[in-house]
Amino acid sequence: MTEDDAGFSELIGLEFTDAGDGYSRGTLTVSDRLTNPNDVLHGGVAYTMADSGMAAALQSEMTADERCATIEIKISYLEPVTEGTVTCESTVVRRGGSVAFLESEVQQEGASVARATGSFSIFVP
Repeated sequence: MTEDDAGFSELIGLEFTDAGDGYSRGTLTVSDRLTNPNDVLHGGVAYTMADSGMAAALQSEMTADERCATIEIKISYLEPVTEGTVTCESTVVRRGGSVAFLESEVQQEGASVARATGSFSIFVP
């Protein structure tokens, strides 16, 4: 993921610490501005971690002229997160010519708090 791609990820404090060979790892620290009225991490933040993580994992396998876009993502929230650091690891499960299938797991202290699967379109603009 390049500096220009960071946009929304940067806004929520998501930092990618590893990306390559169809894999990415990103982390963020939970803050009050990222929680919902129940004082837990907003589901949209976990979704963004998965979506951005999948894109970073896929981009690590793409050529310079290729681009990708999310087709769909399904996410299951397993545990609430109230504070601390959360990590998202994403992997390319299968890449075809124009569609890729990926998985993400959001964790806190080694415990899974959300899991997602997604498909992405791969194209040359």
